[in-house]
Amino acid sequence: MRILVVGAGGVGAAVAAIARRRGFFERLVLTDLDAGRAEAAAARAGDERVSGVGCDASDTDALVALIEAQGITHVLNACDPRLNPPIFAAAGRGGVTYLDMAMTLSERHPQEPFAKPGVMLGDAQFAEHEAWEQDGRLALVGIGVEPGASDVFARHAADTMFETIDEIGVRDGADLVVQGYAFAPTFSIWTTIEECLNPPLIWERDRGFYVTEPFSEPEIFEFPEGIGPVECVNVEHEEVVLIPRWVDCNRVTFKYGLGAEFIGVLRTLHLLGLDATEPLDVRGQQVSPRDVVAAALPDPAGLGDRMTGRTCAGTLVTGTGKDGAPRATYLYHLVDNERTMREDGCQAVVWQTAINPVIALELLESGAWSGVGVLGPEAFPSQPFLDLLAEYGAPHGVQERDVDEPQRAG
Repeated sequence: MRILVVGAGGVGAAVAAIARRRGFFERLVLTDLDAGRAEAAAARAGDERVSGVGCDASDTDALVALIEAQGITHVLNACDPRLNPPIFAAAGRGGVTYLDMAMTLSERHPQEPFAKPGVMLGDAQFAEHEAWEQDGRLALVGIGVEPGASDVFARHAADTMFETIDEIGVRDGADLVVQGYAFAPTFSIWTTIEECLNPPLIWERDRGFYVTEPFSEPEIFEFPEGIGPVECVNVEHEEVVLIPRWVDCNRVTFKYGLGAEFIGVLRTLHLLGLDATEPLDVRGQQVSPRDVVAAALPDPAGLGDRMTGRTCAGTLVTGTGKDGAPRATYLYHLVDNERTMREDGCQAVVWQTAINPVIALELLESGAWSGVGVLGPEAFPSQPFLDLLAEYGAPHGVQERDVDEPQRAG
């Protein structure tokens, strides 16, 4: 297996740091618009199988040439989702397997943006399913932590724990603290703005897909292992698109533990138009307001030394258990920043995202996972993934919840 990781930022560098301990790949090439960043991330891995080169991810022709020159068999997209179209197209033209951790972007409904979905996350990729299937190639989409591990948890609960499922609700929260900054997101602010300010997507069996206002339906969710209560709100996310395709249930939601201060900053950015992606003319220069915000904030990949605490990603499943009794179970993946920094030099949030595509690549190489077309993580057996998650030193937890306890409004 020869892997091309497109994007050598926090997640791409963490992929190399995690993969270096495994023997399933022959070569891993990190590429980035900034060749120096790719080379530095490869050097930190300290593995002769890992190298870094420069390439513009927005240039499909350049990516195809790199795939061919390096003899690549698998492309892992570790860039912001705005670059999905050229990277996805390059993998298709190059005849290789494609993986990503976030799907193609959505577009709001032109008349009713807070009631009806327009173009949904991943629509552009799923439109290519038959072409990929006919060519006998695989595009494994949404294989980060959320989406990714959260989807595997949903599949596992449906297969092994529940007879019928009422709701699958992904819940993400943390007790992470970044010292020295009044505001410092621990993940890409570009992606965070996109997720949080777009109308959140919800799916119900009888209603189909619909959207609400950003930050709707607040609830207090009690996260495990001492993290405790965190206010979570509806956020646009791929699980709501992916899970209903392969898992039989009645409702799917995604709620993110942002906190009042973070929500306030995002609202302010929106009010000022600083969340916009269309360039403005600034003294003769074309500048995207959102890119300015991203440039003004610290690079999340470099915050690990200032961070303390843990991040938890998980899936709450409610319904009827295999024994016929009501059941509510939270399957989760919890990562401590102190450990990821000590072992791999990566902060917890990017490490938690990166470990999942590395596991998927190993499962594809071993044959434990296989398929053709554009598929989500739910399309594959869950147990091999969970076994490797534990083997990699990141075991998942299972917490039984009180089925009679109502959610507390935030």
